[in-house]
Amino acid sequence: MSEASFDDFMKLDIRVGRVIRAEEFPEALKPAYKLWIDFGSEIGEKKSSAQITKHYTREELVGKIVMAVVNFPPRQIGPVKSEVLTLGVPDEDGEVVLTTPDKDVPIGGRLF
Repeated sequence: MSEASFDDFMKLDIRVGRVIRAEEFPEALKPAYKLWIDFGSEIGEKKSSAQITKHYTREELVGKIVMAVVNFPPRQIGPVKSEVLTLGVPDEDGEVVLTTPDKDVPIGGRLF
């Protein structure tokens, strides 16, 4: 594992967002959803692709609070341009579990 400095960490802009829409992503190589996430007035709505189909349904994702890196360059994933990296941690089977705050925080709030 390579070392990172605090300055490296501060370059990442990790924000709280609310999923406002989730759709199937049949064109993805691995099962995934297309997500539309609201990060508040400063950042607005951004799209993401997330391989989270094992633990979440589209219906339960709508309204869910998530964490995402919002300052990576967009990445083309098949026909979808993913604008943010939605964060999660793999479980014991390697399936992603989303990272969320454990208390209510404002949409668009930045992780420090």
